[in-house]
Amino acid sequence: MQEESGMRQEAARRATEEQIQAQRRQTEREKAEIERETIRVRAMAEAEGRAHEAKLAEDVNRRILVDRANAEREKWIAAINTTFEHIGGGFRAILTDQNKLVVAVGGVTALAAGIYTTREGARVVWSYVDRILGQPSLIRESSRGKYPWSGVFSRAMSSLKGANGGSTTKSEKGFGDVILHPSLEKRIQQLANATANTKAHQAPFRNMLFYGPPGTGKTMVARELARRSGLDYALMTGGDVAPLGSQAVTKIHQLFDWSKKSKKGLLLFIDEADAFLCERNKTYMSEAQRSALNALLFRTGDQSKDIVLALATNRPGDLDSAVADRIDEVIEFPLPGEDERFKLIKLYLEKYISQAGERKPGLFSNLFKKQQQKIEIKGLTDDILREAAARTEGFSGREVAKMMAGVQAAVYGTEDCVLDANLFREVVDYKVAEHQQRRKLAAAEGDK
Repeated sequence: MQEESGMRQEAARRATEEQIQAQRRQTEREKAEIERETIRVRAMAEAEGRAHEAKLAEDVNRRILVDRANAEREKWIAAINTTFEHIGGGFRAILTDQNKLVVAVGGVTALAAGIYTTREGARVVWSYVDRILGQPSLIRESSRGKYPWSGVFSRAMSSLKGANGGSTTKSEKGFGDVILHPSLEKRIQQLANATANTKAHQAPFRNMLFYGPPGTGKTMVARELARRSGLDYALMTGGDVAPLGSQAVTKIHQLFDWSKKSKKGLLLFIDEADAFLCERNKTYMSEAQRSALNALLFRTGDQSKDIVLALATNRPGDLDSAVADRIDEVIEFPLPGEDERFKLIKLYLEKYISQAGERKPGLFSNLFKKQQQKIEIKGLTDDILREAAARTEGFSGREVAKMMAGVQAAVYGTEDCVLDANLFREVVDYKVAEHQQRRKLAAAEGDK
């Protein structure tokens, strides 16, 4: 019985201890929960406090800005009111005092007159300077600057390069983008050498007439001829003379006076010369055109040591007989033959296709320009180019250049920028058909 009683007491003691442990754990859990809730409530309170403080600070800053803006506005309003009060007081004083009114009106009138006189005087002075020193309005292009001081730096650099590289006039071959027949090229070169020697010996220059179909390189040859001869050049077109009316004579004299001021001598190239140098017996020729023609004949009556007159026309037979009498050298520019067309195709193939996409040397060009995609050439042999040259019978140099520009446009129209024989032949076929169509239209208009 004692043993059983001890076992019951032991069991009761363990139960009591377990109950106490369970209550203790429950108490600790409740305590931890209370602490977590306390921390959460404290964090929420702190967040709300910070938000409230930020809102209060924002309200304070807003009130400060509003007060500052109001103060600035009131200051400006006060300044404007004060200014208008002063202005109003000044006007009242002027209006009430007759002497002040007269002085004010006279001052304003004198100021307006001074401004107008200064502006108009400057305009008159500049027009006089432009007329005396400036380039004539008939000039479309010139190697000389518009004014004597124009292009001083570029001319100095070119002369420096010429001094470093020596004279290359004798050794240069070809005429840039113009491919001429060998006999014609030889004659042009001889003419350039003769002109250069003429200038060196202070002998009178010889006037020239270039005639031939459009696009055969007359203008470019004239420009290159002037460069190789060491002369300045100026380009004008005969179609600009007729619209001048009664001013044409004055403009012609200004043109020749300006040309004589060139220290190196000047090659004056008149494109479409038949537009105002045609036969004077034409019924449709106006009196102003006849006067302009007479003015040019007067200025070219004697051989000049300052000016080389070069005329270009598609219809040499329409020129006035007196104009033809002033011509010393007559040069025909025929349509390019098959060999010349082949050389032109290769030239523009290199220019428009092979060199397309290449950047010119220079810092700013490399920085601000996007790199273009280069054109890849596949299977385009000299035989295919000769075939194209044979098919383009009757093409001028300009038409060949346009054809190759069309080839470039067709290549850019593809996704991979590749030029092959099929695409090249396709563009050539299209351009040949277009050329034949234009000839048919011209023939039909001629028949009418």
